Parts: sequence; C-alpha cells; structure tokens
Amino acid sequence: MTTSNAELRDWVEETARMTKPDRIHWCDGSELENEDLIREMTNGGTLIKLNDQTYPGCHLHRSDPTDVARTEHLTYICTTNQDDAGPNNNWMRPEEGHKQVNTLFEGSMAGRTMYVVPYVMGPVESPHARYGVELTDSPYVVANMRIMTRMGTAALRKIEASGEFVRGLHSLGDLSPERRFIMHFPEEMMIKSIGSGYGGNALLGKKCHALRLASWQARKEGWLAEHMLIMGVETPSGEIFYLAAAFPSACGKTNLAMLIPPDSFEGYRVWTVGEDIAWMHVGDDGRLWAINPEAGLFGVAPGTSQATNANAAATIQQNTIFTNVALTEDGNPWWEGLSENPPENLTDWQGRKWVPSNGPAAHPNSRFTVTARQLPNWSEKMEEPAGVPISAMLFGGRRASLAPLVYQSFDWSHGVFVGASAASETTAASTGQVGVVRRDPMAMLPFCGYNMGDYWSHWLGMEKKASNLPKIFHVNWFRQNSAGQYLWPGFGENIRVLQWIIERAQGGGEAVKSPIGYLPAPGAINSDGLDISAEAMQSLLTIDHKEWAEEMDGIEAYFDKFGDRLPAVMREHVQRIREELSQG
Repeated sequence: MTTSNAELRDWVEETARMTKPDRIHWCDGSELENEDLIREMTNGGTLIKLNDQTYPGCHLHRSDPTDVARTEHLTYICTTNQDDAGPNNNWMRPEEGHKQVNTLFEGSMAGRTMYVVPYVMGPVESPHARYGVELTDSPYVVANMRIMTRMGTAALRKIEASGEFVRGLHSLGDLSPERRFIMHFPEEMMIKSIGSGYGGNALLGKKCHALRLASWQARKEGWLAEHMLIMGVETPSGEIFYLAAAFPSACGKTNLAMLIPPDSFEGYRVWTVGEDIAWMHVGDDGRLWAINPEAGLFGVAPGTSQATNANAAATIQQNTIFTNVALTEDGNPWWEGLSENPPENLTDWQGRKWVPSNGPAAHPNSRFTVTARQLPNWSEKMEEPAGVPISAMLFGGRRASLAPLVYQSFDWSHGVFVGASAASETTAASTGQVGVVRRDPMAMLPFCGYNMGDYWSHWLGMEKKASNLPKIFHVNWFRQNSAGQYLWPGFGENIRVLQWIIERAQGGGEAVKSPIGYLPAPGAINSDGLDISAEAMQSLLTIDHKEWAEEMDGIEAYFDKFGDRLPAVMREHVQRIREELSQG
C-alpha cells in the first residue's frame, strides 16, 4: 500500500533514506495485520502471552528499566521565539532541535521495519477530528496506536482528502537515556521522538499530538485541547449532564471517569466518554462541546481492582496490552492493589523472581492499553461527531491539606485562576521525586505546547467566544487528618460531590461564600448512609485562612515566572483573595 498524497509519500521516502530500515510497511489497521504483529512480537519475546483462560487475548510487555515514564526533562518545544515556548517548557531552536535528533535518527532503523501509521484523533467523521502519521520502528507502538487511535486505511483516506496531517517520527534507537529526546515543532506540526518506547514518549498521537501540538493549534483556531476526562452523569430523571475534569496523572482521573455510584444513589449512572483528553469547541448554542480524540485507555494499573474501579477491572479482562506489571506463576498479570496479598512465586516487572527487597512487583507506573468500547459504561457519545455539551469543569489534584473537598469559582475568570493555580503532589507517572507539591495548572504543565501565560489568556478569551460557558469547580479527594488518614472515602462516593456540582451548574444547590470561592453549605453534600462524622465533614468543607494566605505567596511566586505574558487579572485575583483572607 502507498498513498496518493505526494507530501506524505516524499516524507516517508526521505525518512527511510535517513533511518535506513530493512523494509517499509504501510499499516491498514486490519485485524489480520494486528494478529501478525502480535505473533511477531510474541515469537521475538517483545510480548508475553498471558493465560488465555483467564485473560483471553492479553499480553505483557516489559520496558527497558530506564524507560518507564515520561521524560519531561528531555521533552522540548522547538519554536523560533523562546518566549513562545515559555518557562513551562524546555526550549530549543527548531534548526538545533532537528540537527540534534536527526543525527540520532541516522541509520536508527537498520535491521528493523519502518511502520507507516496513519491515524485519526477523534471520531472519524467529526469536523473537529485531526489527522496524523507516525513513522516508527516499534511494532509495540503500532499495536498500541491501533487501540488508542482510529488507525489505518480509513485514516489514510481522510489524510488524502484533507491534505493535512501531523508528522511524527519515532525510533527506539538504542534506548539509551543519553540519546533520548522528544522534540515538538509546533510551527511545523511535527514531532520527533527517539530513544524511548514508553507510551507518552512513543505513542505520538497521545500527549505529543493530542495535547502539546493540539494546544498550540487550538489557540490559533479558537478551541481548547485539554488534559481532561469527559463523563456523563445520568440522574434518576434520565437526564445526562456532561462534566470535564483535569487532574494530574495517577490522581484519580480514570477512577472518576468510570465511577459506579453506591446502591444508595439509585437511579444515578456514570457514562465514560473519555478518561484523559478533551478537545472542546464552541457550539452554535454558545456552549462548549467536547470530543475525546482517543479511542482507547492507557491507564495506570497499580491500585486498579474490583474494589476501587470495577468498570476498569472488567474492561481489562480481555484483549489488553499490559506494560511493566508483574506475572503470576499461572500466567496472569498482577500489581499492587489488585489483591490484598501478592501471590506466591511472582515474576516482577523486570522479569526477575520477585522479592520485597527489590521494590514493588509491578512498576508504580505500569499500564494497561485497551479499547474504550470494552468498558461496561462506555458511552456511544464517544463516537458522536459533534461531541457532548459540557455543564461543569473540575480541577484538582492530591493535597493532603489546604484544599477543601470541593468549591466553586465565582465566575469564568476566577475559574481560570483556580485552574491556573492548582497544585498537586507528584506521582510515579513522571520521572523524579514522588510526593513533592508542584504547581500543575489545569493539569497541563507537562503538556501545554506554548507559553502558559498565553494559554491562560486564551482561556480567558473564551468568554468572548461562548455565551454559556461551564461552571468551574475545584475538588480534592485526598485531604487528610492529623494522623494522615483520608477524611473522604472517595471512589463511588464521589457521586455525592458531583450531585452538588450538577445542582450548582443548574443554578441550585446551597453554598456559602468564602474568599476562595463558594463552599457547600452545611448539609448541602448528601451524606445519608455515609460512615463519616460531622467533624470530618466540617473539616472537609472549611478553609484555614493562614494556610491560604501562605498559598497566595506560592501562587504569586509561580506567576512571577511568566513576566509580562501573565494576564493582569490573575494578580488581581491574588490581591482580592489576600484582602478577604485578612478580614477573617
């Protein structure tokens, strides 16, 4: 197979001359092609077939031990003007970036196959979908891209019809951390990634295209590309309200998107439209409408179980690629949190006999890749070309103290401030120290493809484009008491908070005003049947003025990094909150 698109054909040939693959394969996305790839990887040891009785169609992949998470310090935005990339990104001049990686790409695919992977991000027939082509020498990447995107012949036909596509070049190289780079060229709509096989670094349709490049594109075209889940909450009346929520990786985003309400919330149901990325456009009705650009789930395995996320647990029972989990004696995947006690004779994520002194059996950032259609609560709206209307947006993260369970912004501008000032304790989803509090505006810090000061200005500007914007909230499921115990039960019980959020979005719900936003009034969060004390509820819904005054210092210091690119209204919000906090 080849293509009628001369630009694509020439690029493939040019890249082949540089990387020198043994052969070129144009992917059609068919089941037969996938079976051949899986067989090739299984025979070669890249994949391990799991127990076909308990996990039919499932396989395990083990990464190089140095290649198990996003490498943010090796991820660059290459723009002509450094200020356009901003202090939130590593920057390199485009010509220097190309030179740096092209040297590494020289002959990098020798002895391998170069796969040409055409893909669509979003429903194939959506006017908001975008197209891309990834050239890669990793069959593991091809198999995952088939799950995560609409990949193959249909995508190629769309590219040929439109003439537009993001160019993504990827090679495993020699997997050396010293020769690992993930380069983005937004002015050229191009990505070059070498030296990593990890999902966020190698599946170029995901974070690289759908967030870093798409956020740049969205600003130019007047829409939003966000690190957000999309969920539908069906009420007993049968009405469905759609919410978008942004949390850093491994902070409960997947669990919220797949929430199962407790029995006491009869008549409520949650539908998953997306669990990681949302592209939002202004509809004719003045509302923001969201599509999920992805077709699959790339979820964190540790902590996922029947008890914590029954929908996810059911979804990954078949046709799933597991990465860096442990392996039981009878050929089943295992990770911390799947069961209370580890099975005997485990093989750890590095292929060694597991002993506790070697650390966790599964890597803390081990993953599963599976088509979203296997979700028990999969929403057919995921394939709706227009997307779904968003009633409310949620920001949040892990904060052991400071942030209350939930609060609402006063208006859109204040809501942008709430998202821009969000902070969270770091997790294993990115390399570096775990448990450190860092600012992660809109959960986009690692993913915004341009200066975040300009990004906030773009968000603020949406108020001029849309007449009926979503209400904005902040949530914190992770608040703790002085003994380090979580005050809120979380998981399915989060429906209680969503109920209040939906009420507020519809103009109801009881609230009290505070310096940081509207807090739920006493009794406004339905706690019927919940094993939680009145003292704990009070603690969850109150703020410490001294602690928040110190938080304003941290927020202002963070904002200082953006200089004159910071919208003036952000400092005005800091000043107003300071004044109100000081008044007691």
